[in-house]
Amino acid sequence: MNKTEPLSRNRVILCHFDDYSHALLFPRWAHGMLWPQALPEGAEPMAAPATDIAGHEAAAIKQAVVQDTGLNSDELETVEDYQAWFQTPGGPLRVHLLRFNTPDAPKPAITALGGTFKALSELRGGAMGELLLLREAFTLVGGGKG
Repeated sequence: MNKTEPLSRNRVILCHFDDYSHALLFPRWAHGMLWPQALPEGAEPMAAPATDIAGHEAAAIKQAVVQDTGLNSDELETVEDYQAWFQTPGGPLRVHLLRFNTPDAPKPAITALGGTFKALSELRGGAMGELLLLREAFTLVGGGKG
């Protein structure tokens, strides 16, 4: 992985929601369900800051993901309502949610990055903190009840 600087202070959940079948899929990699890596050791949930913190802007993170992965920027949209923040030994870390807007999940692109798309129910056994983040994304994007 070619981790770009903004991604060192941010993580990303990628997802694909099929409007027709209402299937919501998330990529899973060997390291977990966040791109480009799992949450750092000692990460603790925190409230979203009252003011913007430089280095955590959604547009910049989307661009960093595109640069890091080679995914098509036009096929990704930021889910602005998703707000997950963590305090880490290195400072605040934000988790962003990017949704593929393609008719079908871009399985070959995720496979090329070493991942596979899975439904939330297929991700059991993953890190509990990441599963809770995916559950929040599921509720927001898929319209599930919390």
